[in-house]
Amino acid sequence: MRQYETIYILKPSLPDEVYEEVIGKFNAIIEKNQGVMIKTDKWGERTLAYELKKFNKGFYVLLEYCGGAALTKELERLFRLDDKVLKYQTVKLSDRADPEALLKEAKGAAGETGDSEKAEEQAPVQDTTETNTEEVENGVQ
Repeated sequence: MRQYETIYILKPSLPDEVYEEVIGKFNAIIEKNQGVMIKTDKWGERTLAYELKKFNKGFYVLLEYCGGAALTKELERLFRLDDKVLKYQTVKLSDRADPEALLKEAKGAAGETGDSEKAEEQAPVQDTTETNTEEVENGVQ
């Protein structure tokens, strides 16, 4: 299987339920066409670099998945047909990918992120700034 990464931008004026519906629809298409979803990353609403179809903002979604070339063709065909999608781009990351290993890696990375956040919350904050009192008194900084 090949590993792909697709980013697509949805219209910013849609309700949250519609975002979830569209994301679910495209994820289901990947599964339906013998693909394996590695991860779905919702980046949320961001300012566009340039205006697209009279929109200055867009809702970004990143998909990472494994599948065949026919899967990407079908996915991109459906992106073109869906009027909620402003723009999309697919990049092939690897010709030979092991979906099971990628899933384990993605789950491991998600677990590590959660653990490090907990550690940061529990660790006391230390002030590491040093102040030279002579320089402050003389007005030099």
